[in-house]
Amino acid sequence: MPLNLQKNLPAVELLKTEHIFVMDSLRANSQDIRPIRVVVLNLMPLKITTETDLVRLLSNTPLQVELELMKIKGHTSKNTPVEHMREFYRDFDNMRDEFYDGMIVTGAPVERMPFEEVRYWDELTEIFDWGRTHVTSTFYICWAAQAALYHFFGVQKHDLPSKMFGVFRHTMNEPFLPIFRGFDDEFYVPHSRHTEVRRSDMVGIPGLTLLSESDEAGVYMAMARGGREFFITGHSEYAPNTLNDEYRRDLAKGLSIAPPTGYYADNDPSKPPIVRWRGHANLLFSNWLNYYVYQATPYHLNDIRHLGDL
Repeated sequence: MPLNLQKNLPAVELLKTEHIFVMDSLRANSQDIRPIRVVVLNLMPLKITTETDLVRLLSNTPLQVELELMKIKGHTSKNTPVEHMREFYRDFDNMRDEFYDGMIVTGAPVERMPFEEVRYWDELTEIFDWGRTHVTSTFYICWAAQAALYHFFGVQKHDLPSKMFGVFRHTMNEPFLPIFRGFDDEFYVPHSRHTEVRRSDMVGIPGLTLLSESDEAGVYMAMARGGREFFITGHSEYAPNTLNDEYRRDLAKGLSIAPPTGYYADNDPSKPPIVRWRGHANLLFSNWLNYYVYQATPYHLNDIRHLGDL
């Protein structure tokens, strides 16, 4: 089934060139099916890029997915046109009475700040708490994963001596869970962060299960509440050229940074990047939608009972 997106969203035309079927809300409303509703709280600075990355991955499912975009109240994006934000994003205050099948909370460029010093921390944690009563399953990505682990479980983040930057090999601790259906025993994930959460701080916490790790990159995925929450420290959603673009931006800013580990052939930026995480990323998001959002949600198709009514 197709993705149901707002008609003028910039991602639509790009994805059509990739043969991803999208439809606008008018056409979708004519179909006799209740779509899976997914809300994205997009905290990334390049919002249109992130929208496109996520929509591309959410398309790999037989379900019809209706995507909505949320923003922090009063926050002005420096890298996204105001007109785009006004047309496609809604404040949490205008969405708090609604219910969703899935929610994705992205990373944010604030990871070196103490959590409580982030300007929108109070609203963000309110959204985290709201998700537990209004959303079937939530995906927290990168900094959002660290923030949610801290908020719900008291897990601290730690500064790294140098940026964790590149594509790293990972393994599974719980390979038979549906989230890993179709995965190889070893798989690769991009990371781009200055901080980490540590295994030693997470093991033994009631209700928190460590699902996947990397010898080099550390903790990658944890789960809580039987799949109602996933915490993803990497950037599985990244497009093939994202690490390259980030590396070039850092160089242009005069930052001294090594090229992303394992991303270029022989780690040589003059050679093309090695893209080896896209299959895993497609499986990750489709498994989440199929098993933890659709099959776990307490209402399907035209049954519109709300979570709070059950």
